Amino acid sequence: MRLLLDECMPRRLKLLFVDGGHKCETVSEAGFSGKRNGELLALAEGRFDVLVTIDKNIRFQQNLGGRDIAILIIHALSNDLDDIRPQIPRALTVLNNIVSGQVIEVGILP
Repeated sequence: MRLLLDECMPRRLKLLFVDGGHKCETVSEAGFSGKRNGELLALAEGRFDVLVTIDKNIRFQQNLGGRDIAILIIHALSNDLDDIRPQIPRALTVLNNIVSGQVIEVGILP
């Protein structure tokens, strides 16, 4: 899968997804820094399969119907790599079956 890490994610998280067999870029590397969610999704479509974020509100802020990208929301205590790392095995499993337009949440759910 081609993954795009949202700006709110630690950059070093990319290495965990690459080690899991995915192609991964940060928003900064993709040239999308400072873009809001709607514009970010539009720019990412076709170039990436999944946006990986910790932004729990994105599913309520964006209409994903008909979008050619999926969203993986990782719930953790913070956006610190050490808090996110325990959720990566489940995230990697979910990525095996995620499809465009889908929003999947993993981790410490409210």
